Amino acid sequence: MTRVLFPGSFDPIHNGHMEIVETAARLFEEVIVAAVYNPQKTPLFELDERQSMLEECFAHLPNVRTTMFASLVVDLAKREGVDFIVKGLRAVSDFENELQMAQMNQAVSGVHTLFIPSASKHSFLASKLIRELARFGQQIDSMVPPPVAKRLIERYPDD
Repeated sequence: MTRVLFPGSFDPIHNGHMEIVETAARLFEEVIVAAVYNPQKTPLFELDERQSMLEECFAHLPNVRTTMFASLVVDLAKREGVDFIVKGLRAVSDFENELQMAQMNQAVSGVHTLFIPSASKHSFLASKLIRELARFGQQIDSMVPPPVAKRLIERYPDD
């Protein structure tokens, strides 16, 4: 069985992330989507809220499960016994950053990273930009799954 890990902050998860996970779920027997706690950032959604959203968003995929972590990705990869780490790519700039991380992860753990490019219709999506739009009352329904849109609206109600 081929098991892969898709790590990220997912604050919040958006349709670009969904596309990568749905693609990975077609390619591999098991996909683990892992939300990271980053002490250097102040999240919009706490880790347990992000995991709840991930679980709701991937309920339709029986070979996808979610987890949370506050360690190195390679430590989680070893603990979960994954064959590969999966990362999504939106643009060349993503590749430059992700390649260095992939090479470091492989050097430290022996786990290789596989890159899945996003469709152009999702290539502009970024959690940071979606949070900004939501904060100022802009429509984000076409950019995020319904459970996320609901929570963003609750977080930033119209005044």
